[in-house]
Parts: sequence; structure tokens; C-alpha cells
Amino acid sequence: METNQQMLARMSLDIKMRGLAENTHDVYVRYVRKFLEHCAKPVEELGEADARDYLIRLMQDGSLATGTINMHNSAIRFFFAVTLNRTLNYLQLPRFKKSKSLPEILSREETHRLIGECLNIKHKSFFLIAYGGGLRVGEIAALRTKDIDSKSMRIFVKGGKGKKDRYTLLSNECLCTLREYWTIRRPNNPAGWLFPSYDGRAHITTAGIAGAFSTEVSRVGITKNVSIHALRHGFATHLLEDGATIFQIKELLGHASLNSTAVYLHLANTTAGVVSPADRYVQYG
Repeated sequence: METNQQMLARMSLDIKMRGLAENTHDVYVRYVRKFLEHCAKPVEELGEADARDYLIRLMQDGSLATGTINMHNSAIRFFFAVTLNRTLNYLQLPRFKKSKSLPEILSREETHRLIGECLNIKHKSFFLIAYGGGLRVGEIAALRTKDIDSKSMRIFVKGGKGKKDRYTLLSNECLCTLREYWTIRRPNNPAGWLFPSYDGRAHITTAGIAGAFSTEVSRVGITKNVSIHALRHGFATHLLEDGATIFQIKELLGHASLNSTAVYLHLANTTAGVVSPADRYVQYG
């Protein structure tokens, strides 16, 4: 009989063999560990009822977001279907329907204030990469010096979401800031990380970048409840308002489907310059 730790090790290997993202690996293993600890019974005795009762408990607890509960659901399904090779009745383990709320973004004025008043050159570099190129926070953290192509004015994003490579925009403002950052910090390290960790053995963590954003947002007096991902949203929204096509934005963001990019049609001010028919009918009166 395998122990829970041995089962989790087997699940870890199953995830890696499928090439899933490192973050997905860590989340799945952590959530299944919590599930097993909650059930406190041999894995051989676990079944659909245990999974259902656990998910209901998470729902009734009320402290977790819908998306988080769905991730617990996905992790448990993977564990049963792949690692245990057991089929469950997924109709008894439904996913919660997520609300269709729009993400909050910073206005152009707020973005300008955040970046313009940022005194920390490293933090400013984070923000200009996110807003100027639309990178995710994990993609910013994993950038290497060679990924900044000043000749073509592009940023190479290696292994983004879905393990897809892509190029995106490198703004002049971003390039100037990165050159200043390089002059001041000289982030030389064997792996070539643009933003290395303190010991230089790895790149900066996403938590470090997120913390820098929270610090600077608070310092300049922006009260919106936003994360650094808001700058990626702002990149797409403001590009759309300035005339870029939804197809161009899809490629720059690295979206697999236009459905993901279409949300920016709702965020952009697409009513500018459009006259309501109610203001035209009077000419026929």
C-alpha cells in the first residue's frame, strides 16, 4: 500500500510527463495534499463521495473564490483519472460557473502617474515592460537580457502561457529605462536573467514583482484594487482604443483564442466619436 507521499510523488511525475506548467504542477500537488489530509483515510478507500463532500466544504466555507474551488476540482479529477486510473461521475463534481465581471484597469492618467512618479528604476522597468509589451508577471520575471531586441524593438517571450513563444512590443520609453537600470544595477549572472534574485542563482519571483507594484500604487495614491496584471489589461485596452486590431492584440498577448482577447472590446472606449441614432432622428422631424 502506497503512502500519501508516494501517491503525490507519482502524481507529480504524471503532471510533468504531460508538460503542464510549473505553477499548475505546484497547485495541483498542493491541493490534492490538502484533500488527502482532509479525508484521512487510505487512498484505496477514496471515492466520488469523498471528493464531492470536500468540494462542498470548500464552497460552504465561503473564503475561496470560485476559480480557486474549480482548481481544487481539477486537481482532484486529475488525481483520480490519471494517477489512480479511476473514472468518476463528473456530473457529481460540477465546476462552478464563473461570473463574467470585467477586469479593472488603470486609466491612462493613473498609468502615467504610476510610471512617471516611480523613483525605483527596477520597479519602473517592471511596469514599462507590463504596460509597454503586455507581458504577464511570470513572463517579466523570466526575461533574460538576450530577450530584449533593441534592433527590432521587440521583446521575446519564451515559453509563455501554454508554453508558446512570441514576440511583443518594446517601447522606446521601456528601452531607455532598461538601459538606465542596466547601468545602475549591472545584473550580471551566469544564466543571463534580466531581473535576478538576490543571490543571482534564479530570476526574481512573481511575488517580488507583485509586491513592488502594490508598494508603488499605494505610494502614488491610487486606490483601485488592482494587481500588476492591470497594466497588461491597460496595454491591450489602450492599443484597441488607438486603432490596433483585435487580431494584432491577440498575437501580442499570446492568447490561444480570440474569445480571451474579446474582453477588451468591452473595456475599451469604443463609443468615442459615435453618434447615437436618437440624436440623428430629429433631423427627419
